[in-house]
Amino acid sequence: MANDHSSAPATAAAVRVGIVGIGNMGFALAERLRGLGWPLAVRDIDPRRTRDAAAIGASVCASALELAARCDCIIVCVVDARQTKTVLFGERGVMASLAPGSTVMLCPTMAPDEVERFTRQLRRRGTDCIDAPMSGGPARARDGTMSLMIACAHAVFERHRALIEALSNKVFRIGERPGDAARTKLVNNLAAAINLAGACEATALAERLGLDAARTLDVIEQSSGQSWIGSDRLRRAVAGDLAPRAHTTFLAKDSRLAIEAARAAGFDTPLGSLAAAIFARACDDGCAALDDASLLAWIRSRDATRTS
Repeated sequence: MANDHSSAPATAAAVRVGIVGIGNMGFALAERLRGLGWPLAVRDIDPRRTRDAAAIGASVCASALELAARCDCIIVCVVDARQTKTVLFGERGVMASLAPGSTVMLCPTMAPDEVERFTRQLRRRGTDCIDAPMSGGPARARDGTMSLMIACAHAVFERHRALIEALSNKVFRIGERPGDAARTKLVNNLAAAINLAGACEATALAERLGLDAARTLDVIEQSSGQSWIGSDRLRRAVAGDLAPRAHTTFLAKDSRLAIEAARAAGFDTPLGSLAAAIFARACDDGCAALDDASLLAWIRSRDATRTS
């Protein structure tokens, strides 16, 4: 069950927090914490992002190593397991200077076995780990209404409760086993991929039938076909707004990881496999760096090619 608190803590706790990776989601987290008065250190390889972070009062660090030396809890908000490994254990990574007893919060969507492996490596070095994937997009991260899935030891959660509840008022405590929050996120994102692919296909069909897409969405949003991701993405897509909030490559990666987890568990996923294949093909056809709302335009183009 979610801990749906009406408001996050108004003031920062004594814990010193750093964020490595201030892309769309990481920067939204930075804005959230700074808006609540939390002192914050950040690190990113993009100078534009670090300038923006400095403008909201965050302290910019030249490396993850420098950031870790100044922080008690590191929020890792990069793209995938490969980048996470570099942040943690690479040259000038956080583990070279993180003090024993510190905590790392892993927010990227990764395979559960990667989360388990990172947790074991961190524990061997005296560092606690919070398995903490997010869902909801930058706008909801910024206002504290994103879903935050948490798997960690109870004592670690309690030690960082103020920070966790500052980040989100929809905190789901999945359990204490490392990787279970990652498993939950993959299940959620597989559902998201299936829902978004279906919503885009249905909207493209509406247009093919001569219907107005926006009016059709009005009906769907108040009827049995409604889904949050369908409404969120298709309203933008119909308006021609494909500015990337969540790149198509993210859902392609996440749905692939979900299918791999399903296969490892001996579970068949016919709809999920189809959705994963659709997102993979859309990425191959040039949508990878676009918002995943671009799937509607991709389906339109395939229909136009087929009927021309």
